[in-house]
Amino acid sequence: MKSFDESEVLLRLKHFLPHQAPLKNFVHHNTLSAFMEFHFEDAISRASKLFGNKTSLNIEEYRQLYKDNRIQENILEQVIIKRKGKQKADEWIHHLFHGAYNNSIEGRLGHFREWWKKAYQIDLDHEINSLLFKLLGGYLDQGIASWHFPVNDDGFLTSVRELEINSRANYVRTKVGLNLIFREDVTITELLEILVGDESLFESYLFEQQFSHPGWSGMVATIEKHPEYLADSRPITLEDVILFELILEIDAIEYHHRGTWKPFSMHDFKRPEPLFSPTSRTIEDDVIAIWQEAYEWSYYDSVLAGIQKMKSSHSKKTAKKFQALFCIDDREGSIRRHIETLDPNFETFGTPGHFGINMYYQPKNSKFYAKVCPEPLTPQHLVKEIGKTEPLKKEIHFSKWSYHPLLGYPYSLIVGFWSGLLMFLNIFRPRLSTIATTSFSHMGKASKLSVQCDDPPVKIEGIQIGFTVDEMVTIVESVLRSIGLVADFGKLVYIIGHGSSSINNTHYAGYDCGACSGRPGSVNARVFAMMANNKEVRGRLKKRGVIIPETTCFVGGLHDTTRDEFEFYDEDALSIQNSSLHVKNLEIFSMALDKNAKERSRRFFTVNSKKSAEKIHQEVKDRSVSLFEPRPELNHATNALCIIGRPHLRNGLFLDRRAFFNSYDYTQDPNGDLLYTILNAAIPVCGGINLEYYFSRVDNQKLGAGSKLPHNVVGLIGVANGLEGDLRPGLPVQMIEVHDPIRLLMTIEQYPEIVLKTLQRNDRIYEWVRNEWVILTVVHPETYDIYRFEKDNFVPYYPLKKLLDTVEDVDLLVESHDKNFPVYLIK
Repeated sequence: MKSFDESEVLLRLKHFLPHQAPLKNFVHHNTLSAFMEFHFEDAISRASKLFGNKTSLNIEEYRQLYKDNRIQENILEQVIIKRKGKQKADEWIHHLFHGAYNNSIEGRLGHFREWWKKAYQIDLDHEINSLLFKLLGGYLDQGIASWHFPVNDDGFLTSVRELEINSRANYVRTKVGLNLIFREDVTITELLEILVGDESLFESYLFEQQFSHPGWSGMVATIEKHPEYLADSRPITLEDVILFELILEIDAIEYHHRGTWKPFSMHDFKRPEPLFSPTSRTIEDDVIAIWQEAYEWSYYDSVLAGIQKMKSSHSKKTAKKFQALFCIDDREGSIRRHIETLDPNFETFGTPGHFGINMYYQPKNSKFYAKVCPEPLTPQHLVKEIGKTEPLKKEIHFSKWSYHPLLGYPYSLIVGFWSGLLMFLNIFRPRLSTIATTSFSHMGKASKLSVQCDDPPVKIEGIQIGFTVDEMVTIVESVLRSIGLVADFGKLVYIIGHGSSSINNTHYAGYDCGACSGRPGSVNARVFAMMANNKEVRGRLKKRGVIIPETTCFVGGLHDTTRDEFEFYDEDALSIQNSSLHVKNLEIFSMALDKNAKERSRRFFTVNSKKSAEKIHQEVKDRSVSLFEPRPELNHATNALCIIGRPHLRNGLFLDRRAFFNSYDYTQDPNGDLLYTILNAAIPVCGGINLEYYFSRVDNQKLGAGSKLPHNVVGLIGVANGLEGDLRPGLPVQMIEVHDPIRLLMTIEQYPEIVLKTLQRNDRIYEWVRNEWVILTVVHPETYDIYRFEKDNFVPYYPLKKLLDTVEDVDLLVESHDKNFPVYLIK
């Protein structure tokens, strides 16, 4: 064992702790991203053995899926032979169906905590966590607390020292603790020598300590790395938190045993296994891997069979009167299908919902910037909301009168009675109120935006306000070329972002646009439309071969995916003719939204899906603002696919809202440059969404957030069970209970050799595919042959499914049941 290195261990801790951002920035990510250097199967096995996480379904669940015919016999047989060979097939069938396995999962953490309980009858977590969590919550508070923490610019530990000096409350109870907390030169190593003694155990002890409350420790590590995640910033480091916690542990033991205790290593005990010593695969690991692959490919195979059948449906493209660009979000697939079915004059496209615009957005009267682009990117531009905006509505419950020393009690009494009455009435008549989180409040409908920069450009803190014409041309051209819309523009081209509204949803940011850092995509949609309508931009696009007719107008809009409502911006800029067409299109959109609400309603236990679409739509709107509805919508639940290609790959298939659709025209991208941009966004965003749902589904207690019902919001940064629990990372059970834990299948329409070269240009993206955190297949654009990525190469794949069922009426289909549907051909 090497000598203990504080900085190295701190880096390793930050690497393995949860990377979840505060609530306002909640963006889906791979929960086990720390293990991505390993192949997926080895990674989940290792994570389970090290940290005690449940990383797959248990074997009995797989066996039940086989009985339910959700794992196909021919697929399972193919997987066994491919992995173990035909000669050993019978042996492994016995392991799969008759083997006895221990479902209990034990990691390598927990030995030190248990030892302290036995040796000194002291529960360190019980002694310390309540105080630690209260101080962290108060220090990082973003607006809930009525009294501000006396924040010191020198950090958390310095602020705690000030409290210890100046307040009547004491956080340490012994002279030993006081001496340590006021020593500014104290180190983690020194404190571990007092507590543990043996240097070879220091790292394991720190991991066990911090993973006894991974939510808070992970949040601190994330904020340390990204201080901009907090609107009201707080300087804090994981090192400070560990120092304070170690001092509290020493103080607690000293308080109970007054100098009669000695370091952990000086006692006779069974040494725990080194945390990061190698792990070995077991028969159970292989059995789980076989079941999981068979489970996934039982679905993938039918999807690929359906895509291959689309070759016969591909016909020459005809010009359309209208186009609409939506986010690739899996929730947008159904609304696109309904629009195109209701009006054949429409064609829709999918592209990441930031529409190629990497920027910050500053709402009117706000002192903070909101990041509205993919999380890994650092914007260099700022768009400000200016001009007329709707006045903010006031809410009586948020008045400061409740804190008045004399009037606070009667005010709270009166308002409390009124609140109780409104809550009672809300049971019977839910209503949209000022306390709801609504996507339409992200930007004023009548406001203006500073899209084009001044000449010369103005910068604030190095960030440019607005975009130059050249920058706008590059953005518009890149998006239009990537989706294949470079000619035959309709009279109206709609750019529609998406967001979500709810009144009872602490994870609201996870329901908005992931490509916009967990915020509604309305600003990006509107900004893109304004760029594309700019005459100077169109003039330069024309020289590049993208000719947009003068009669074509781009219209920005927002789709609220919870309420199934549209809002459009800058409608007053439409010509008389286009305005008339827009009014007619609103009728199409209204009918499509009704049908979409009906399709979604089959998953809602309280809605009868056999009612008319109009009545169901109203019920869906009501449930979105009901205080007693923990499922305002099911968000990305059941996501399983990402299809990157031309529209005909999806137009004839019913995929049950399970696919991200990214429009892409290989004919516009001979070298893969446009595909490179798409994959840099689509793989981490779609893959991150998929894996957070996967791991929250298989282990909702450790890798998920448990039930929403006991959650309390802490400091507007996270949720905890009760008043003093650890922050809960991952997703609550109400978001994942209908989810099938399978990895994302990404299918790209392009030549395999070009896809391979494109992936290899970025090793971080290639890692997702090489280690099979995302499963990749390619559809040859001419022959429609399918290739599966395996071991750094593409190999032919021949779907076993030969016949797919056909559906004529989707409305009747969605009325039949609430389970996941197989793949259907749409007649």
